[in-house]
Amino acid sequence: MSLRPTFRLLSILIFFLSLVLIIPALIEYFDSGKTYLFSISIISIAFCLPVWFLSRKAKSFSNKDVFVVIVMSWVSAAIFGSLPFYLSGLFNGFSNALFEAVSGVTTTGATILTDVESMPRSLLFWRSFLQWFGGLGIVIFTIALLPLLGVSGEKIFNLEYPGPSSEKITPRIKDTARLLIKFYVGFTGVQFLLLSYDMSLFNAICHSMTTMPSGGFSTFNDSINGQSDYVKSVILLFMILTGTNFALHFRSLNLGLDSYRRDREFQYYIFVCIFFSALILFFGLINNESFPILDTVFQTVSIITTTGYTSTNYSEWNPFIAQYILYILMFTGAMGGSTSGGIKLIRIVVLFKYVRVELKRALHEKAIIPVRIGEKVLSDELIRKTLAFFLFYVLFFFVASVIFVMMGINLESSLGAAASAMGNIGPSIGDFGAMDNYSSLPVLAKYIMMFGMILGRLEIFAVLVLFTKTFWRS
Repeated sequence: MSLRPTFRLLSILIFFLSLVLIIPALIEYFDSGKTYLFSISIISIAFCLPVWFLSRKAKSFSNKDVFVVIVMSWVSAAIFGSLPFYLSGLFNGFSNALFEAVSGVTTTGATILTDVESMPRSLLFWRSFLQWFGGLGIVIFTIALLPLLGVSGEKIFNLEYPGPSSEKITPRIKDTARLLIKFYVGFTGVQFLLLSYDMSLFNAICHSMTTMPSGGFSTFNDSINGQSDYVKSVILLFMILTGTNFALHFRSLNLGLDSYRRDREFQYYIFVCIFFSALILFFGLINNESFPILDTVFQTVSIITTTGYTSTNYSEWNPFIAQYILYILMFTGAMGGSTSGGIKLIRIVVLFKYVRVELKRALHEKAIIPVRIGEKVLSDELIRKTLAFFLFYVLFFFVASVIFVMMGINLESSLGAAASAMGNIGPSIGDFGAMDNYSSLPVLAKYIMMFGMILGRLEIFAVLVLFTKTFWRS
């Protein structure tokens, strides 16, 4: 395994981020006259150019290199993304700056900031861009560059593109990448135009960049809680869109909007959003609590899609069962092939179908009963991968929760932090509820959460394979 192709790709990645950093650098200069962001950009470009030059002829790129590139792309983007935070002097130590950056590029949305509105606009724009880039940006970026290294982008597409039902929209991966970026940029632009009707242009672009990747970083201390019903409705619409399989959006252009109605996974997705919103409203009603319908639906969709915006302080909901329902939804995620995190709804459906079939097989041992979703018969390989993913997901959640408890964090908060990290949620329960932050976490707990964020964002296997003996054997 040669690292030269990896260095070549990473140098191009950091070079691109250094160029984008000029935008918040200009904002910083016009707002305060400071130029430290320009310095970071120039130094990074000067560092990347010789690395690229020395590795420019590296063409050999093995299957093992793909896994290294995937993980190192996210880690490198997070480390570089943390530099503006750390050098600003507004973050208490590098660990906090790195936590914010990892939370950004993994689209988790967990923050250590206690007063978001006091931050410079330049840093708020940068943290929003990190989420936007982390949504589909890194995926498409690597797909576009891999042909330069003499390898197809299909393997990295299958590993990074979220969800088990990801599919090539076009026969060629590069064409698929182009279509994905058109949808991604197009949805971001339309949402920006709609939000700018009732928001400042700066807040509108920041929230557009953090909605599309299912991120949830807000420029307000209370997230979306203090915004108008119009703003909440627009963001709710785009959260639903970003939680939908992007391949389904493409099919709807060719075959019409009826494609959504006919898609079985989309039916499950909408049903879950409606059912659990109604369930929360029902528990509030029988407990004489008045939950606003829009806020309830918004919060439910925000958690299902792992966006993590908060439109109401759900930590104060009574009865507690309403909060517990949201906590359960932190594990589900939205559709496969979307930018959401979590287990993904389609995997949960597969597990449910598999258990039901196994119960039938226990009664009819000689019967051949396939596992189906609609008319589609699921292969044994897909079921095996789904079971393995679920096992590793639950295992890390359990281990992280136990470690947090051993650090002195109460059980409720420990379970919430572990679920938030693995599901790329952001807000959780306990001490890390709707209007709280993660600044009180011990340093070691923050690094465990960061590992969980990357693990959840990269669908587990792309990371865990690096820790196997087989991978490092020649």
